[in-house]
Amino acid sequence: VISRQLTKSGTSIGANIREAQNAESLSDFIHKMKIAAKEADETEYWLLLAQHSKNYPNPDDLLLQCTDLSKILSKIIASSKLRLRSK
Repeated sequence: VISRQLTKSGTSIGANIREAQNAESLSDFIHKMKIAAKEADETEYWLLLAQHSKNYPNPDDLLLQCTDLSKILSKIIASSKLRLRSK
């Protein structure tokens, strides 16, 4: 179950970022990036479950990468919101 969910949420991050790159407006871009951020959060959840499971390899490096990605997405969303407000 964990590996299936990790695959779904982990690959969804990139798919949503790709969709955001083709957004029709800045609001649409922000919305799609927020979805990517939610998927990154869900991925972190599944990685934490895997970390505490005997049946999965140690995902510490993946957790660090996921955290970094979440921070990047948050910064992109915040700066995009500032741009939206200044218009």
